[in-house]
Amino acid sequence: MLWRKGRRSDNVVDARDETGGGMGGGGLRIGGRGLGLGGVAIVVVVGLLMGQDPMTILGSLLGQMDVSQQAPSRPVQGKPASGNDPQVEFVRSILGDTEDTWGEIFARSNARYEQPKLILFNGGVNSACGFASSAVGPFYCPGDHRVYLDLGFFREMEQKFSAAGDFAQAYVIAHEVGHHVQNLLGISAKIQAARQRGARMEGANGLSVRQELQADCFAGVWANHAQQRLNWLEPGDVEEALNAANAIGDDHLQRQARGTVMPDSFTHGSSAQRVRWFKIGFESGSPGKCDTFKAQAL
Repeated sequence: MLWRKGRRSDNVVDARDETGGGMGGGGLRIGGRGLGLGGVAIVVVVGLLMGQDPMTILGSLLGQMDVSQQAPSRPVQGKPASGNDPQVEFVRSILGDTEDTWGEIFARSNARYEQPKLILFNGGVNSACGFASSAVGPFYCPGDHRVYLDLGFFREMEQKFSAAGDFAQAYVIAHEVGHHVQNLLGISAKIQAARQRGARMEGANGLSVRQELQADCFAGVWANHAQQRLNWLEPGDVEEALNAANAIGDDHLQRQARGTVMPDSFTHGSSAQRVRWFKIGFESGSPGKCDTFKAQAL
């Protein structure tokens, strides 16, 4: 991926010097929309290392998703990310292009795209959604309109899930930005209201799965527009993203952890579903094709 072609975003905030604590922090408190991309994968690994059932840990986390019930926390301040760190420049490039893509798409509907901040942190971080450990993976907090990323997650992708490559990493960022788009469109608020009414969130057809698959599709939409604008993909790049989507499918992770698949506990969708919806977005380039909530077959 020729990512250096991308415009660098000024919305990446480096808070790595003021964050930390990892698993020893104030617990895992994630609000709003669900675990971050890859969060399920990391929870599975943590559960196995701790000798606990990963599904029990996931159930506990999913019970803490209502942002309105979270205690206020002091947000990180950080500083504008800059310098010669290639990883940071990569993140700035990808975020910058998501800004360009979604800015153009929103403008076509006479709407303004609000650019999110992306916070780089180490170990653990406070957000408007509460405290989050790096163990949950990258995540988006609808309460403060920020994406949170510990760069160490990219090593986890490569070493533990065989999901290597810069375009696979770009997919991770674009997925979380997809949740920001959902928030701006009012989709996240509707899902939260449904959650409070007791609607089914987990399971193969649950709202959580549909929400995550739509974010995958939005990531594909971004990839389509970015390629048209910059022609920066190289042979094998798309396969990297599809491999990442496949590696963190619920069925794949459950089979690795327990040797069996339990669709009723899905939160992000199966490997095939995640790959399918990314491809729908990538091949069409149209957000209108990403309505997973009306789709009869995911």
